[in-house]
Amino acid sequence: MKAIWIVFLLIFIISGIFFYKITGNTIKQEVFVEKVIDGDTLELENGMSIRLLGINTPEKNMPHYSDAKEFLDELVLNKTVILEFNSENKNDKYGRTLAYIFIDKTFVNKEILERGFGNLYYYDSDKYTEELIKAEQWAKNNNLGIWKKSKNYGCLNLIKFEYKEKKGCTNSEQLIINNKCNQLNVIIKDDANHIYKEKINSGIFTKNFSCIFNNDKDSIIIRDDGGLIFYYSYSN
Repeated sequence: MKAIWIVFLLIFIISGIFFYKITGNTIKQEVFVEKVIDGDTLELENGMSIRLLGINTPEKNMPHYSDAKEFLDELVLNKTVILEFNSENKNDKYGRTLAYIFIDKTFVNKEILERGFGNLYYYDSDKYTEELIKAEQWAKNNNLGIWKKSKNYGCLNLIKFEYKEKKGCTNSEQLIINNKCNQLNVIIKDDANHIYKEKINSGIFTKNFSCIFNNDKDSIIIRDDGGLIFYYSYSN
């Protein structure tokens, strides 16, 4: 009987089909990727749905949606990867496991940010946050992907941005900007994917929001078909 157990153990170790490790609240698990949904979501062979932690890629029909999805396809589809996630706070509101993904020596979440295929999106910092911040900054500095500047970049000046909601969700978050150029057809969004399509005429533009922007950390991103027009980020 003992010999049989030894044989099974050796097969388990040599095959490398499954890996599971717990360190503190961190779980590392070896899994097989069966389907890529979009640039930051995938499904595993066992039916588990994964949302890449710390990033947010464009929604369908948005600029660079296909770039992000195709990049993730190339990296992980039909391959074995390592998930790393927190056992105490691992799921989002849709039941997807929030995880960092590694394949060989590639940190997938970081690579997506570094190529400008998504923006940084997190609430609580961890051991990878600084690395992800630097990856996003690299993409910004090099005008890559979603950070490529439009010919209309610089047309908008911020006059006021009130991101703290007053007395609940009462439409009191407010953006006021001055458009120095001709009419602009734009998309306004935050770090998450709250998306607003707007026409901004020359002069003062005011828009109110209700419980969209986080009090502690968020961004406002405005772009047209040509790329980024305006970006403002805050952290308290």
